[in-house]
Amino acid sequence: MIGKRLIGLTAIFLLFISAIMPTVATAKAERGIMDESIYDLLVDRFNNGERTNDIDVDTYTGNAFHGGDFLGIQGRLQHIIDMGFTMISLGSVFKTETYDGSSVLSYTELEPHFGTDEELNALVKEIHEKKMKVIADFPLGKVSADHEWTKGQTYKFTHSADGTVDWDPTDTNMQDALIQAAVDFFTAYNLDGLRLTKLEGFDDAFLNEMIDAIHNAKDGAYVLTNEESGASFDLKPGDATIQSLRQSFVRFDPDSSPMDIFKENEQSGLLQFDDLTGPRFTYDMVEARMFPPTRWKVAATTLFTLPGVPLMTYGTEIAVNGKEAPESHPLFNFKTDMEFKDLIGNLNLLRNESETLRTGDFEMLHNEDGFMIYTRTSEDETWVIAVNNTSKTSDFAIPAEKIGENKKLRGLLDGDLIRESDDGLFRVVLDREIAEVYIADDDKGFNTPYLIASILVYVIFLGFLFLVIKKGRDRRRTENEI
Repeated sequence: MIGKRLIGLTAIFLLFISAIMPTVATAKAERGIMDESIYDLLVDRFNNGERTNDIDVDTYTGNAFHGGDFLGIQGRLQHIIDMGFTMISLGSVFKTETYDGSSVLSYTELEPHFGTDEELNALVKEIHEKKMKVIADFPLGKVSADHEWTKGQTYKFTHSADGTVDWDPTDTNMQDALIQAAVDFFTAYNLDGLRLTKLEGFDDAFLNEMIDAIHNAKDGAYVLTNEESGASFDLKPGDATIQSLRQSFVRFDPDSSPMDIFKENEQSGLLQFDDLTGPRFTYDMVEARMFPPTRWKVAATTLFTLPGVPLMTYGTEIAVNGKEAPESHPLFNFKTDMEFKDLIGNLNLLRNESETLRTGDFEMLHNEDGFMIYTRTSEDETWVIAVNNTSKTSDFAIPAEKIGENKKLRGLLDGDLIRESDDGLFRVVLDREIAEVYIADDDKGFNTPYLIASILVYVIFLGFLFLVIKKGRDRRRTENEI
């Protein structure tokens, strides 16, 4: 009985505290593409949840299947939820000759190593129940020479030097078939979108036709790509953006001038340090003889606070290394230390809760040799992001007009607090290789009502606690006397 009362009193106490604590603006009920943050994974290399589909699985051979499947992802959804991602991007799930799904054999059958139709449907259903979205790859080219469409004379194709097949992009029958196959796959599994890959040879007019067909198949559907393109994708990467991020964070004291791309152009595309097809960013860090955990902690702060939609490849939270596949595609080791996972979760939490951090105005206040200060602002909020990617303590003075009247800057990662000085400046001072995210709060000086309320809550709570304990002792004393 005493335990239950203590739990109830504790709950009341926490609810009261949360009611009087300042909060950031909450997220919109309906989210669009700019509100998402994406976790990108290969089914075969994430988690093995079902042993009965482990046909010729060999975890010691890089190019072999390693056993990851739909049930494995479903069993580890909480890992992705803990990091605050709103969307999961699955590599190709079609029947394939290769673990990464790059040599597709069919646009209708799933890869048996990955699981059944029922298991993919169950995975998608649970992802939706967890209030997340899910997309999957649809490759337009570089399919297997044994693809089911190569068996007849219906569609035109050419053989590539690497042994794969490319569809003839001028064949109207092929174009219609690809669009229909993409829409059928997308709708059959109730996906939230597709990522079109292997675009080479297909012109923007055809790609836009396919994009429109997918959009028309379901309200709010997303169509992404992992390649630069002139077509009207909802999201696509930019090589210049990726290179500016990699160059500015691969080591401390960098030339961070490429980051000025964000002030020269309003960025609204994908934000990513690497992808599933190229070298991991951790590989660059190691090559530069840097310490990856520190590098990633500084870099991640920008990933989730710059304009655009953050995409993180699986395993980044444990600093997966590798120059190229298959070394860059290890089976995820869930027993590895995940200190970086908590930071990702905290940053994603801030982004998910603040529309301003997702879509607010951007201004670069300072950018010199790895020390950057920028703001994300709206009518409701002002955020200041300070990134000291240097080898020494750095400081910068922000004019008060950039923050607002009667404000203080409250750090949400390390708890730093900055008030306006007498000369009208907010002085940001950061130790080496540290990043902080500040929210501008009203500064009312010594907050007497808040202090009194806080003290009263503690006093009342301790008083109730004392009475409950005393009553319990009195009851036991009475029982002993009887």
